[in-house]
Amino acid sequence: MRIAVLNKDRCKPDKCSPFGEKPCIKYCPKVRTGEKTIELSPEGTNVVITENLCSGCGICIKKCPFNAIKIVNLPDPLKNQMTYRYGPDQFSLFRMAIPKKGKVLGLIGQNGIGKSTMLNILSGELRINLGRFKDEIPSDDFIINYFKGSELQQYFTELFNKKSRIVYKPQNITLIPKHVSGKVFNLLKKNDVNERLDTIVKQLNLNEILDRSISVLSGGELQRVAIAAAYLKDADVYLIDEPSSYLDISERINMAKLIRSLTDNNKIVVVVEHDLAILDYLSDYVSLLYGIPGAYGIISHPQGVRVGINIYLNGYIKDENVRIRSETIRFHERPPINSSFDSGAIVLSYGDLEKTLGDFHLTVAGSEIHAGEIIGILGANGIGKSTFVDLIANKIKSNNKNQPNTENAKSKKLKVSIKPQYIKIIESKLVSEIINQIRLAPYLSQSYKKRLINGLKLEDIKNRRFSELSGGELQRVTIANCLSTEADIYLLDEPSAFLDVEMRLQVAQLLRKSIEELKKSAFVVEHDIITQDFIADSILVFEGTPGLEGKAFAPLGLRDGFNLFLKLMGITFRRDNLTKRPRVNKIGSTKDAYQKRINEYYYIPK
Repeated sequence: MRIAVLNKDRCKPDKCSPFGEKPCIKYCPKVRTGEKTIELSPEGTNVVITENLCSGCGICIKKCPFNAIKIVNLPDPLKNQMTYRYGPDQFSLFRMAIPKKGKVLGLIGQNGIGKSTMLNILSGELRINLGRFKDEIPSDDFIINYFKGSELQQYFTELFNKKSRIVYKPQNITLIPKHVSGKVFNLLKKNDVNERLDTIVKQLNLNEILDRSISVLSGGELQRVAIAAAYLKDADVYLIDEPSSYLDISERINMAKLIRSLTDNNKIVVVVEHDLAILDYLSDYVSLLYGIPGAYGIISHPQGVRVGINIYLNGYIKDENVRIRSETIRFHERPPINSSFDSGAIVLSYGDLEKTLGDFHLTVAGSEIHAGEIIGILGANGIGKSTFVDLIANKIKSNNKNQPNTENAKSKKLKVSIKPQYIKIIESKLVSEIINQIRLAPYLSQSYKKRLINGLKLEDIKNRRFSELSGGELQRVTIANCLSTEADIYLLDEPSAFLDVEMRLQVAQLLRKSIEELKKSAFVVEHDIITQDFIADSILVFEGTPGLEGKAFAPLGLRDGFNLFLKLMGITFRRDNLTKRPRVNKIGSTKDAYQKRINEYYYIPK
């Protein structure tokens, strides 16, 4: 089976060859023999590929200057398993995940692999077409009969007969203020069908923001309000897309508990989540999605949550005999004993810092950071992490006039490069401008430039404007911009937001190699514990009362840092026996009680 996929956003016939025949058409062997395998659309805005005439030679892929074409050969049995296709030469989704009443189904996979497509099918926003178009679109009865014998038969029967009430919590919660206005309390009260508002406000710590307008909420506050609004609605099916974005670890656990509680009432719950520890904590079983992002996605058979996540990390699905990744993702079980930066030069030193912003007061213990060192920052939302980043960047001044200073002999002025939490979009800017900026940077080695461009997959989106990028794509471009700017200190605020599992770990490894090669230093604010474990050499822990008072300790080693932070959160992690990945212990469990007793919240001694 062969599928041809054209990315219409990238296909630009007027630019690739404005006065002559388009390269993909000109060099196609089948076209040269008289077949209309590739031709210009009637509107002239893109080309059209006739899939059944394609020989799969791949010449058009190489000749297209915008990387707009993909030709993929797939196993023939998949031909009868296509559930949805956006168009004759567009993205295809094969198979369906199977939601079950009283269970939480977790979905794992790269961005652009079909997770949101599947949620849209389950919500009724997209109608299953089985790869058929126009007059061949299958009827309700045909689709129901197609899934005969599985839970999906009953699911689509209820969906098509409008007997199923469905709630969909979207991925991009930053768009909510554009569609919803008014105070938080009024929004939640409107959705409170079963009078559970007081309980939810307490569970998600919403009391402080009930009187605020939706338009002024931070990302974490918007996320909690969106989750609360979805939970309060009386539905049969809850579809939750990336619920942990912008939430700190404590809020993530509270969110996971809340979502799991929906199963007590025999509800169907489907969750897309990239934080593996949280997905593991809240799911009963998982389905893996694999394929080529933007071209096709295949949904695996359901797996138990522990086994499924381990299979995903291993990269090989044994029962389907499919390798979905060339390399296994491995975790280190112990904190590093010796660090290369111990003998490195001091890049930055700062005395005790203090800052008052309105009712909020922050104090920071003085310390120093060395060449090649990455300090991970952990703490609850609203406790001063971003304020500390602004102090380090000299964006704001300390009350006690102690300011960070560089030990750089060539310059007394500290150079900083920042990847902010909330990214401002320059609509007219092209990704290619960032790529050119990296390639022309005289202070970067050729290997560094190549690693940055390839590791963050910038070539795939080089002809796109910032305003056209998804959340994950925009995050990758902003990280590239930050790491390609000459600086003494790199400050990255939540770099894993909107990134899939593989890209999170790719970014973590890229960041480590970048700081080591540049011989500079970095502070990284990150709520994903697993990602932070990959990135950090030391941990800077914040404690206090969100919105009122924050206190930052001096940086600690990984074991002491994670212990202190998780002790403040009241959470322990164990290690999976096979992959050594961190897993959250259920509070009050035997393992949780044991680790708290020996004061080992993250790294368990042998």
